[in-house]
Amino acid sequence: MDFAKSSAPAPSSALQKVAAEAAARQRKDAPRAEPHRRQLPLKVGTRASPLALVQTRAFLTVLTRFCPVLRDMGAFQEHQISTTGDQVLNRKLAEIGGKGLFAKEIHEALLDGRIDFAVHSLKDLETTLPPGLVLACTLRREDARDVLILGPDCPTPDPMDPYSALAPGALVGCASVRRQAQMLHVRPDLRFGLLRGNVQTRLDKLAARQCDATLLALAGLRRLGMEDRADVILDPTIMVPAAGQGIVGVTVRESDVELRELLAAIEDYEARAVATAERALLAELDGSCRTPIGGYARLIPVVAGGAPELHLTGLVAREDGTFLLKRSISGAPSDAARLGHALGRSLRADSPPDIFAE
Repeated sequence: MDFAKSSAPAPSSALQKVAAEAAARQRKDAPRAEPHRRQLPLKVGTRASPLALVQTRAFLTVLTRFCPVLRDMGAFQEHQISTTGDQVLNRKLAEIGGKGLFAKEIHEALLDGRIDFAVHSLKDLETTLPPGLVLACTLRREDARDVLILGPDCPTPDPMDPYSALAPGALVGCASVRRQAQMLHVRPDLRFGLLRGNVQTRLDKLAARQCDATLLALAGLRRLGMEDRADVILDPTIMVPAAGQGIVGVTVRESDVELRELLAAIEDYEARAVATAERALLAELDGSCRTPIGGYARLIPVVAGGAPELHLTGLVAREDGTFLLKRSISGAPSDAARLGHALGRSLRADSPPDIFAE
């Protein structure tokens, strides 16, 4: 898999500096590192799930592509960190502290210097980062769509009516209130049960008939080489994706100027623009994990060969699907943050106040 853009910038001076230090470290006669110089290897924090590890290793592949001497010199070291979100699987995230629990322990390690940067699925990263940390890099977005995966007793789905394969009262295993609300808005007869864990765990429970269907992100399936498990890919007009879905983000300490420069060398312009719009939408809505919110931005050429326009769709709903509001806004990619905030204010103004109650 390739997170990089087709036309890559030249290596940054920070990346060249890391390469020089890695090369020196390999030489037997290398002098002792000066006190002010960065100690290698640089430590990369990540969750320990199979998908997180695939994403982290792909990120490091992209990073070393800009300076091949780093590849075999031990310039980077992976640090797997177990998070609260990974440890507690029998309760909804909203009940144990929200989606920030997938990053809490990782960010603690980053702040106290045990790691140098951290790799995340952007949709699992809290909108407001802890003081002292920044989102330094976003990598090229994988397909952001959700997919419906059916159990062994479901008939072949109709692509034009994907939910028709679910019998009345079917049980859907799901941990996302966003997905649940959008399905219930169309099929209020469906039942939902909590289904958390890594991708394979969820698929195994589905195969064991613990539920009739489940939903996953296509991006994760593709990165794991399991795209064939998707029975129906849901168009964003049917299921608005989560903000940041399909994007890998990297956080570092705000004061670490060298690493921020290094990561700027592999920043994907389009991913940064759409992520900025989607995260601004979330910030304006300020919803909890109990609030079904969707946000999906993309860059669309207005005319062939012309400058692209950013198109952002936002969604707010009730968990039971009885209320659902969806709106869109368009503008220049350079206005991504303003567009996100404007759409968020519009959605909040016309949504019942109880939706945002804690």
